[in-house]
Amino acid sequence: MEVEKMLEKNVWAVVGATENPEKYGNSIFKKLKLKGYKVYPISPNYEMINGDKCYKNLSSLPEKPEVINMVVSPKIGKGIIEEAAKLGIDNIWLQPGTHNTEIMNLINEKGLNAVKACILVELK
Repeated sequence: MEVEKMLEKNVWAVVGATENPEKYGNSIFKKLKLKGYKVYPISPNYEMINGDKCYKNLSSLPEKPEVINMVVSPKIGKGIIEEAAKLGIDNIWLQPGTHNTEIMNLINEKGLNAVKACILVELK
């Protein structure tokens, strides 16, 4: 699936969201919200991020996101991809540094769509 098609989806989850304004997990979460997307922050480390309830994992979300934006290392990403596939979430947006051969093989094996690009660049 191309970048444009994924950007047409409205409900996103940012895996690796953070309160730290200097981190990509924070910039991406804020930028998606600013652009009018419905965005859920995912991180086991926070209760709230920028005033929004933060969720521990994809399974605890109140609705199924159409796209997951990955801002975590491939080591953590593997479990997220497995969980996404189980929940029927098909679209994975991989930020630079979040993917490797193992992650790409897993995405292909599960039949998911993936885009490898920086969302901050695409939303400019």
